[in-house]
Amino acid sequence: MSRLLVCPPDYFAVDYEINPWMHRSNVVNTERAIAQWHRLVHVLETELGATLERMKPVSGLPDLVFTANAGVVFEGKAVPSRFRYPERRPEETHFEAWFREHGYGVTTLDEGLYFEGAGDLLGFPDGWFGGYRQRSDIRAFPVLSDLFGKEILPLELVDGRFYHLDTCFCPLSGGELLYYPPAFDDYGRATIKERLDGRRRLEVPEEEALKFACNAVCIGRQVVLPENCPKTMTLLESQGYQPYSLPLDEFMKSGGSAKCLTLALS
Repeated sequence: MSRLLVCPPDYFAVDYEINPWMHRSNVVNTERAIAQWHRLVHVLETELGATLERMKPVSGLPDLVFTANAGVVFEGKAVPSRFRYPERRPEETHFEAWFREHGYGVTTLDEGLYFEGAGDLLGFPDGWFGGYRQRSDIRAFPVLSDLFGKEILPLELVDGRFYHLDTCFCPLSGGELLYYPPAFDDYGRATIKERLDGRRRLEVPEEEALKFACNAVCIGRQVVLPENCPKTMTLLESQGYQPYSLPLDEFMKSGGSAKCLTLALS
């Protein structure tokens, strides 16, 4: 997570409703959103030492700012997203073009094989987890597993408020997991427990999960998360992490926060 793709929120707005957080009546304060984004970028670059690559925003694509959904990259390979909702499908060509222009070997998934990038594919060096049901298709994970040479364990997301894996599941650099267990079914919770046996699993309370506490960016021992999540900050500090609490409420109007606004590059 030391090199990240971001996109300025010049055209960010809530122009449609495709998740429980999005309401067109909840108008985005563009000036405030831009200020929050620049504060996030400043912290990532200046205080955490991340290298940021910037995409150009495109008029008419309000969610292009959520670069976590661009696709997934690993060891020079990139798989652009295939979005479930037609409102976001025009983003696909822009994300694919960016990957190609920056030298990635690009593999595209078949039409109708929905996969929404790093929003639904996260993990640790010894194994990855894939979120499905709400947005991504479980059938995408065997394809990705073969391409990247990584085991991917599917996790069913059963609460529509946590529509991407990165809204409720945050792997930390030391091997711990920050997550909200009720977002998963019984099998998913058992899978997480079995695979991460011996590692600390930090359970975020519901009131802070609903403030997108798990939608965090971890760089080394530093974690950027949205403000007003004191219990989560205490959990992180108990494991030796330094949390950075930032206002990101304008982006929450569209169902996203710090992690959604970044894509880890390799």
